[in-house]
Amino acid sequence: MRPGRPRCPRRIESEPVVSYFKPRGVPMSDLDVVLLSLEELEAVRLVDLEGLNQEEAAQRIGISRRALWEDLQNSRRKIVEALVTGKAIEIKGGNYTVKRPRRCTCNGCQADWDIPFSAREPDQCPKCGGSDVQSHPEDQDGGEPERCCKGRCRHGNESETEGDGA
Repeated sequence: MRPGRPRCPRRIESEPVVSYFKPRGVPMSDLDVVLLSLEELEAVRLVDLEGLNQEEAAQRIGISRRALWEDLQNSRRKIVEALVTGKAIEIKGGNYTVKRPRRCTCNGCQADWDIPFSAREPDQCPKCGGSDVQSHPEDQDGGEPERCCKGRCRHGNESETEGDGA
């Protein structure tokens, strides 16, 4: 991070269920820990796991391609350092907001449920198995996001909830 310039919050889709990884058979008291922020995890997840290119991933996170590249480099270095040197990885903290899940409705049985923000529209209802389902239009991520950080980033606030980020 450059000194003197505030870091724009990154949009992440969800906080991870598991936040700690360690080498098997090594007591925690004997391990050094590498800290991976949630926005670093989101960058590597979108590019390396979901296969997005850097422009697409930067747009989803709401940052510039250069900022995404920096997050990717940091996260990859930390992950490789932990794997090669036998350190634990703790995932926590950072400057981020969490996207709200999209709400879906079955037009057959009227059941409502949430799906992750980036998931494709469901094919069937988890309650009745019916195929007449849709996500609510007001939950779609459309249009140009609002700008924060005095217009220096692409971070939008219309479809997010604040993460603890601390």
